[in-house]
Amino acid sequence: MAILLSKFRIDYSDLVIITDVDEAPKSKTKKWFDGLIRPFLQPGTNGPHITEGELETYQYKTDRYLRLRDELLLDHSSDSNLVVMTLPIPRKGEFSAPLYMAWLEALTANMPPFMLVRGNQTSVLTFYS
Repeated sequence: MAILLSKFRIDYSDLVIITDVDEAPKSKTKKWFDGLIRPFLQPGTNGPHITEGELETYQYKTDRYLRLRDELLLDHSSDSNLVVMTLPIPRKGEFSAPLYMAWLEALTANMPPFMLVRGNQTSVLTFYS
């Protein structure tokens, strides 16, 4: 990663590669997220809502984003000037908008400036080694 960053002339001061992202998030983090989505679990509310089935189906993804946020991003990036992260790809019709936005809120809440980037699967950076 360091070689790649230098080839693209991207200055950085610290590089941490996270490998244990698949562990379960802390119960405090899950409780915070449950409070965040609680208004969208009410089926009688106006607008889109999150179903219990949807939460069960995407529990792995939710846990992964919560782990990234609380235990990894806050630990390694809370003092950064800018955090750049790949935007989770929103797949239309696969999950509800409130759940997707809750994932984004979980990743970026109370963080330094955050830039979420998304490409179109076409490489625009090239280098010759």
